[in-house]
Amino acid sequence: MTAQEIRLCGLLLQEHFGEMVEKVGTHLLRSGAQNLRTIVQETNLSVDLVKKCLCVLVQHGACCFTSGRKGPGSPTEYRACCDRILRVLRYPRYIYTAKTLYGDTGELIIEELLQRGHMTMSSTVKTVADRLTQNMEEGHSMDYSEVSSTFSKLVETHFLQRCPPVGGAGTSGSAAPAAATSAAAAAPAAAVGVAPPTPESFPECYSVPHVSLIGRGKRQLVPENGEDQRNAKRAKMDTETHGDEGIYWQVNFERFHQHFRDQAIISAVANKLDQTSSEIVRTILRMSEVTTSATAACTKPLSANEIFRSLPASYNIPRHILDQYLTLLVDDPMEFVGKTGESGGGMFVVNLHRALANLARATIESIVQERFGSRSARIFRLLLRKRHLEQKQVEDFAMIPAKEAKDMLYTLLSHNLVQLQEIPKTPDFAPSRTFYLYTVNQLPTARMLLQNCYKTVANLIERRLFETKENKRLLEKSQRIEAILASLQASGAEPEQLSEVEEMISAPEKQQLDVLKLHVNKLDSAENQVDETVFVLESYVSSTSTS
Repeated sequence: MTAQEIRLCGLLLQEHFGEMVEKVGTHLLRSGAQNLRTIVQETNLSVDLVKKCLCVLVQHGACCFTSGRKGPGSPTEYRACCDRILRVLRYPRYIYTAKTLYGDTGELIIEELLQRGHMTMSSTVKTVADRLTQNMEEGHSMDYSEVSSTFSKLVETHFLQRCPPVGGAGTSGSAAPAAATSAAAAAPAAAVGVAPPTPESFPECYSVPHVSLIGRGKRQLVPENGEDQRNAKRAKMDTETHGDEGIYWQVNFERFHQHFRDQAIISAVANKLDQTSSEIVRTILRMSEVTTSATAACTKPLSANEIFRSLPASYNIPRHILDQYLTLLVDDPMEFVGKTGESGGGMFVVNLHRALANLARATIESIVQERFGSRSARIFRLLLRKRHLEQKQVEDFAMIPAKEAKDMLYTLLSHNLVQLQEIPKTPDFAPSRTFYLYTVNQLPTARMLLQNCYKTVANLIERRLFETKENKRLLEKSQRIEAILASLQASGAEPEQLSEVEEMISAPEKQQLDVLKLHVNKLDSAENQVDETVFVLESYVSSTSTS
């Protein structure tokens, strides 16, 4: 991992889990796998505090643990997972996708699992039902069965998966997270294999257990003095079983990434061709979304007859028109759709890796155009298409004056977007007898731009934290006044009282708050937009390594 990735991971850990967890996590990222004693010595933190930090990291999948390198009996070693920590940046997108596909219930299920790392199905259903009931009108409540149904749909479509059993024993208790207690974080070596198992490595990864859960969500009353302690004791004494004890669930990030990739491909086809073509591609992707692995180069082959039967009824496309659209998609230079056979009217696949390469190429071209102008982008696209060109050829093909073309090529070369390749005619490498060819290597360029994106996101987060810290007093005052107003409104206060409380913030302070909210919203929006670019480049780089 690079310095930019470590810096971004540290900022994400600090923002979501606090400074102590950030210190332990960053140390593991820089140092690699280490045992508990070494971590305590090198971070200068107490043993108990390090254990708690490791518990948090393991609970959220940001740290994995394995048996020591010296064999059985050696101290357990902990390793931070950089890729998993970077997924925190995409949490809002996961939650929004769940809301789009499965409504408010799906949104809250994903939100709870992201906040807590992993939970049992019964615990998740109860928590989500209570939260939904809290937002309903008086006298209405959410039934547990409705939340359970949405949970099952998320599992069926692989957006949720079981946590892998720690010991691999296959018992229900073995699936319990190893970080449930600090003792487990201190010495789980006896139950740990050489490498942590993956969820897909055991057959019950996507099987929903039978949960005996009957009831409706409950409203949370405002606790009186001492009520918090009584509620905590009551929660500890609650020994009701639901049949899923020890079976924990987590969010399947790869499935969400697969959905994001499919949506990007569909959008690209719609922009390149038309809406009907994108709907045909959407149908192919939907039919093979569960059967196609995350690293597959293309989807499972589907016949034209199957595609025709699965098209939405609202489109009502005749069969001969569908054949024409499929031919158009296969013949398109982007090669999003390929033909693998003639049976059943033709067998068709979506070329996933080819599509990702084209999406990454369009992203890189867009970045070059935004930073260096349309003429530089023209030269860049020309080099992508022609592979190798001399400077004179670039001037002629791009129809740009020699002086301007030379300056643009040098600018692109200095930013490592273009490479210069020397091909000598003779062994002495004399300049007069050497060809100097400009070229673009898409994969190294994508990797470099990906690191720039990580740096950009880290800068945005630091700026947002700085803005919040500078206006901390004003934000706290605003929150106090909002809390007072909420309590007065709940108790039925008169408008005069409410206006009197609102006047506690002066007009300049209100203006300053509005400016701060505007800046923070812009920074949040910029983070999400950069993350979309990060996703495309990450997916492309990952696809090249798997292929």
